[in-house]
Amino acid sequence: MNKPAILALEDGSVFHGTAIGADGQTSGEVVFNTAMTGYQEILTDPSYTRQIVTLTYPHIGNTGVNAEDVESGAIAAAGLVIRDLPLAASSFRSEQTLSDYLKSQNVLGIAEIDTRRLTRILRDKGAQNGAILAGAEAEGDDSVERALAAARAFPGLKGMDLAKVVSCQTPYAWSEGEWALGEGYADASAAERPFHVVAYDFGVKRNILRMLASRGCRLTVVPAQTPAEEVLAMRPDGVFLANGPGDPEPCDYAIKAIGEILETETPIFGICLGHQLLALASGAKTVKMNHGHHGANHPVQDLDTGCVMITSQNHGFAADEASLPANLRATHRSLFDGTLQGIERTDRPAFGFQGHPEASPGPKDVAPLFDRFVAMMKARQA
Repeated sequence: MNKPAILALEDGSVFHGTAIGADGQTSGEVVFNTAMTGYQEILTDPSYTRQIVTLTYPHIGNTGVNAEDVESGAIAAAGLVIRDLPLAASSFRSEQTLSDYLKSQNVLGIAEIDTRRLTRILRDKGAQNGAILAGAEAEGDDSVERALAAARAFPGLKGMDLAKVVSCQTPYAWSEGEWALGEGYADASAAERPFHVVAYDFGVKRNILRMLASRGCRLTVVPAQTPAEEVLAMRPDGVFLANGPGDPEPCDYAIKAIGEILETETPIFGICLGHQLLALASGAKTVKMNHGHHGANHPVQDLDTGCVMITSQNHGFAADEASLPANLRATHRSLFDGTLQGIERTDRPAFGFQGHPEASPGPKDVAPLFDRFVAMMKARQA
């Protein structure tokens, strides 16, 4: 806890702090997340690939980490920025400290900086390309210049196709269900599973798969670049489009495949990047947001019922509501900035949601979207 660290932004802002993870250098797009809990799920969310995450809640690491609360096989974020790392982690589920966890996966982190000042910069100027130097890399008279150079050398996420980078390489089956205290994750393999769902892995979070499995779905997860004909040959009852990192527009392989699947009347449900790709495949456009939405306290309104739900969010791109074609309608809207949060095809059994219904900020406000997808598959079977 006595090694130096430097965070530099492309606008010239520099923060000096303490290294809390591995030594070395990392760069990426710096964003802020307003969630008070869930730092382990945030770090392991593949949607944060090539992003340095700033957590606005001041005390991070209080409950340590454990083997269950992960959304993928490894930390996906390029780095972590926090205000304070507690000296002791305390939880009956804790297996490792946050600092040791970062070091074990060679991920850089910086603590003891003014995260309020940093968040204001990101809010007012937009997400910034940045870099962290930690340990010996942060020492020397030229350390600040090297940090700034690394920040400005990062090309930015606009135009960056990361879905195929983080995706699985071969198809696999999934049968793990949802978690329960004292019981762990359920084994859904023995349960009745009348619906075969093919899930496109653009950076899928495990809890999405668990919630589908718990609702009677037999899941086959396929790589991001799988052609539509291979998916349709599996005779799925529904196709799921996962979350993921990067810019949706370069994912032409996914847009083409989704367009072909839409023509077959197969039910489709997209989350986050999957929602954006569904919009693009339907003729809409996407835009890069100023600072995006990252947090677990975002109010979203259902435009059909007027109901307001509290949602988890993690995205820097959004479907452009002004570009929606006649056969695509808006179903949900953010009450923070009015951006589009949900879409539905009027001529096909397909819909998407921008937020993360598999997370639990409400705690279960958005989970019924999974039930809607199951109902669509049931109707198609009938």
